[in-house]
Amino acid sequence: MPAKSSVKPDDALDLDLAHFAIDYAGKIGASYADARLEATSVNGFVLKNGVPQAAGFDRVAGIGVRIVMKGSLGFACTNGLSRENVRAVVEKAARLTSAASRIGEKVKFSDEETNKAGYEVKQRVKLVDLSPKEKLAVLFDTEKAIKAVKANVPGRFFSMSDFYTEKYFANSEGSRILSKIPRTDFWYFITVEEAGRTAQRYWQYGAAGGFETIYEYKFPELLAGEVKATLSNMKKAISPPKEKVDLVVAPQITGIMVHESVGHPYEADRVLGREAAQAGESFLHPGSVGTTIGSGAVNIVDDPTIPGSFGYYLYDDEGVKASERWLIRKGIIGGLLHNRETSAILKTKSNGAARATGYDREQIVRMANTVFKPGSYKEDELIESVRLGVYFRNFMEWNIDDKRLNAKYTGAEAYLIRDGRLAEPVWRPTIEISTPKLWSAVDAAADNTEYHAGTCGKAEPMQAIPVWFGGPSLRIRNVRLSF
Repeated sequence: MPAKSSVKPDDALDLDLAHFAIDYAGKIGASYADARLEATSVNGFVLKNGVPQAAGFDRVAGIGVRIVMKGSLGFACTNGLSRENVRAVVEKAARLTSAASRIGEKVKFSDEETNKAGYEVKQRVKLVDLSPKEKLAVLFDTEKAIKAVKANVPGRFFSMSDFYTEKYFANSEGSRILSKIPRTDFWYFITVEEAGRTAQRYWQYGAAGGFETIYEYKFPELLAGEVKATLSNMKKAISPPKEKVDLVVAPQITGIMVHESVGHPYEADRVLGREAAQAGESFLHPGSVGTTIGSGAVNIVDDPTIPGSFGYYLYDDEGVKASERWLIRKGIIGGLLHNRETSAILKTKSNGAARATGYDREQIVRMANTVFKPGSYKEDELIESVRLGVYFRNFMEWNIDDKRLNAKYTGAEAYLIRDGRLAEPVWRPTIEISTPKLWSAVDAAADNTEYHAGTCGKAEPMQAIPVWFGGPSLRIRNVRLSF
């Protein structure tokens, strides 16, 4: 058990199985071993055009084991939580190391402190205390609120889930970490039609905590507001300016820019070419750290420890303590996201970025909560400083190349800025820009930080993991829009 912790394991989780796994691995010759014992309970609901489509209730439990033998790494897992099955998993991992050794690639982990801890995220409204009917009421209330707008919304898709994960990590170096994290997730996709135009909006909201996190977002009011804004945009929007203009982008735009053009390319395994065949590459290289990528107004971190965040954790899936990680400080690349393997290769320390989506996936380098640090301005001040420009409140689509170098962001709710004031809606203004040009063009940040949720995909087999991304409104100078 973790030392000096008031957090106790649930009855269904036998922590001794993790200890048995690492002990047995040592007996058969492993120089290193770790085990992740996990149990996750999931409840999910879907409402499509007012009709419940699906409800899922599941509990998944198992153990994943990594071992290093003769310099090679092996991973295996099982959902059979008995000593016999765990022994077989360790032996399978050992056989995989033998196969890997023939390739000749050797693995080394960075030296890190051992940690013993237990922590949990408290719930004000416990997930298990609400009936399916009470949870579904959120979706039906949202549907009712959209209908009350009296707009033509032929497509209305809502997905809501809650999941509770108990995880125990142990390794042969002595680390012992027990965590209990409940999370909630809400995702919507709506289609609005008006005057021969069609617009779609989708977004995701997620947090660590009980069902109070769902109630706090006030989805009926939020989605009704989305429909009204989309309808107004479709009726009144004008084309974007053709000349170069200044932009003010709201936190939702800031967040997706940060996630795609900073978070992903700063994952050290991408930088080393390890993800090229699965999730893409990076325009960075190991020597990029310390070079300039943007203006002095650009400050971006990744921080798993933000309370209530969708990507929250205090220790990663290698037992390394989490902390705020500077990716860009005053326009200069501050560092990469590392696990113990990439940090050993690049001769640095892990910064606790190893994550796995479950016991049956190997831990790899991942983001958690990637955020542009707030500035000292008010959003209104940024808008007032622009003679001619466009304000992007949110977006309808984005894409970016495999190296995370060239990106495109198309606005949904957007407005012309004329002489420092918001004017007519603008129809689908699009930012097409390279990452260095984007961050070099940012010259001011507001103080209105927001966090937005995503389920970030990476690896093969796919690992879709909860994250937050966000920041404040930004001012971006002298950009030509496309449309």
